[in-house]
Formats: sequence, C-alpha cells, structure tokens
Amino acid sequence: MTAATVPRLELRGVCTTYPGGVHQVLDAVNLRVEPGEVLALIGPNGAGKSTVLRVAAGVLQPTRGSVVLNGDELHQMNPRERARTVAVVPQEGPIPNGLFVHEMVALGRTPYVRSLLGPTTQDRQAVEWAMQVAGVESLSNRFVDELSGGERQRVILARALAQEPRLLLLDEPTANLDLHHQVAMLELVRGLSREHGLGVVAAVHDLQLAALYCDRVMLLRGGQVISDGPPEAVLTEALLLEAFGQRVVLSAHPTHGVPLVALVPNGNARRLSPLDGSTR
Repeated sequence: MTAATVPRLELRGVCTTYPGGVHQVLDAVNLRVEPGEVLALIGPNGAGKSTVLRVAAGVLQPTRGSVVLNGDELHQMNPRERARTVAVVPQEGPIPNGLFVHEMVALGRTPYVRSLLGPTTQDRQAVEWAMQVAGVESLSNRFVDELSGGERQRVILARALAQEPRLLLLDEPTANLDLHHQVAMLELVRGLSREHGLGVVAAVHDLQLAALYCDRVMLLRGGQVISDGPPEAVLTEALLLEAFGQRVVLSAHPTHGVPLVALVPNGNARRLSPLDGSTR
C-alpha cells in the first residue's frame, strides 16, 4: 500500500431515503473520520449502519446534507478517482462463477487499468501484497465460488486492499468468520490504519470487538446518531438499553481494560449455582 495522503471523511447533516421510498433512512447524520482512525458503527438491525456506508461510498446520494472527502464533494468525484480512494468490503455480494481467487483479487486494480496495455508491475505487486496480508495466498488457484463463506470474505477484503485505498468501508467484516479469523481480520485492519494512515469505517454487531479494535464508536438508532465517542463513553448500560432494548452489565476487560459487555438474559438462560457450580 502506498503512503499517499489519506483523506478525511465527513458526513454533514446527511438525510437520505432509498430511491422510490418515502421513509427517511438517515436523519441529520454527522460523521467524521480522521486518517488512521477506526470508527465502528453499532446499533440494532435497521438502525442505518449499512446505509451510512453506502452514502460514504458514493453509492447512495443524500437527499439533504453532503459527503466530503478531504474537502471535496464525494459525488463530484469521477468514479475512477473515487475507486482509487475508497474501497468497500460488503457483507454479501455477487460471487462470479469460474473465477480464480487471484483473478478476483486482481479486479481491485480495475481503477488503474490502462486500456489494452495489461497489468503493470505495480498492479501485480499490489495484488500479491493484498493476497499476502489478507492470508489468501494459499487459495490463489481455487475457484472463488467453491470457497467457504469465511474464505470468500477474506478474498473480498484482499480485492479491496488491491485498490490501494485511503479509506476502507466494511459492512459486518467478521460476520462469516470463525473466532480466529475474526481476530485476524480486525488485527489486520487496525494494523493498516496505524501503519498507513488508513481511515476505516466498519459496521459491527459484536460490541466486544468494537471495544477492542475501534478508536471510536457511533451508536445509531432509527437513522439517528444516539452517541459518538470512544468505546468507554458509548458502551454504557444506559445507552445500550436505550438503543437495543436489552440489559447488559459492564466490567473491565481482564487483559485490556476496555469495556467488557455481558448480556443479562431475560429468564431462560442457564445459571450456575454459586455454591456448587451446578446449573439451574
């Protein structure tokens, strides 16, 4: 990944509806991501997390407000320029049949392709680097449509990294991954943000991962921002109850000190007796 200047992303008073719809999905959302910062979007289903990412990627245009990338209006950038700056890792997406993994990752170089001239040395190096850091080198000659969900997710991440983006948008990046690969994915993303000044916005369901790997957390509900700040300020019992309608208790993580979020079951969960360890 190159050391090009990393832009600041800003959503300023963004309101939006989907084409043909009348229901406002986002309501006056303000968001700012600095270079080298990892921001988690959290909130219940339907809160607007994926919509924020679609607006930030330029896929969905606000009905009011603006999206600004390093001082420039995002929607005034041409698609090639935008694709060289912003990369998206969707939660789900179409997987082409009959495409090898290395071919899929190479699609990330599309914004740099020179007509009829073929890939450059820089293109090949970018693809090799992306496959290496995403841990998919061993899958290079496998068909993408034959991979597991977790393997495909890492290939899609590699394709995004091959774009050499300066802003990375991730929609539920750990959804299809096992425990080891969840940690590996977020270790990688946080490492890239530190080493290359990459700005990252990720929609996250796992509050514990958000506390461990994200610099800031934005809590959404009903398309509005309920709270925005460091995990310690946003992951509170009161705010999580307000947003999710679910009680939690918080303590300090035993090794890292960040908020440790524990659900309070509603009545039918197992309970160990404090006297003999038996369940009730």
